[in-house]
Amino acid sequence: MSECTHDCSTCASKCSEAKEDKSSFLAPPNSASNVKHVIGVVSGKGGVGKSMVSSMLAVAMQRRGYQAAILDADITGPSIPRSFGMKDVEVFGTEMGMIPPKTKTGIEIMSVNLLIDEEAKPVVWRGPVIAGTVKQFWSDVVWNDVDYMFVDMPPGTGDVPLTVFQSLPLDGIIIVGTPQELVSMIVEKAVNMAKMMDIRILGVVENMSYLVCPDCGKKISIYGEKGMNRLAVEYGLPVLERLPIDAKLANMCDSGTIELMQDEYMQYAAEVLESLEAKAE
Repeated sequence: MSECTHDCSTCASKCSEAKEDKSSFLAPPNSASNVKHVIGVVSGKGGVGKSMVSSMLAVAMQRRGYQAAILDADITGPSIPRSFGMKDVEVFGTEMGMIPPKTKTGIEIMSVNLLIDEEAKPVVWRGPVIAGTVKQFWSDVVWNDVDYMFVDMPPGTGDVPLTVFQSLPLDGIIIVGTPQELVSMIVEKAVNMAKMMDIRILGVVENMSYLVCPDCGKKISIYGEKGMNRLAVEYGLPVLERLPIDAKLANMCDSGTIELMQDEYMQYAAEVLESLEAKAE
């Protein structure tokens, strides 16, 4: 047996110290694309607000002068186009690839709901086809000088999160959850998956954190306060935002006007993301 050189890239041996070359799994970007930072928005649980958080993060960064984009990786439950009022929007293609449509403020979007003729038409595909579509949204779409791309992922720890974690050059992920202990237990699975795959967790966003009384202005934690707090403390994760139960936010998503959200939201999260820009320079 030859002496170990500690250079795993030139060694055919499968010893216990061999390290996996992550770059070998990365899907190539479109040759005409230019994307600086890729941020995954994930949760082990469904219905916690990943799509809303992805939309709000994109709006916040766009307002700060960056070019934002959203890759809607929730293939069977896409909702990003609805949040931005992108109904009956066509996706055009060139010999270089598909051109992502832009929202009213210029955010680039790619979603399967932009490619089907009816918004409520189900996408009944098996896992490998869904995962392949996500990779195509990365490789076959011309993302034009994007500073921050947010990947809105479906719930769970299955095919799509695995594909994104392995195939896209993630700078990190943001975990979304709600205060209930039951939810945090499921969300914790996504945290452990990220740690298992050596994916950086930038922080957590707690949605439905509280309700503001319309009469006295008091914050009421109707779902409790333990779940995401415990998760953040236990894993040493910063809380990037605590979003209230806000009828205005819900109405903006429903009416396609999320770009009118208040500036008070996602400011700390935006600062954390800007620190990635500073490190890259």
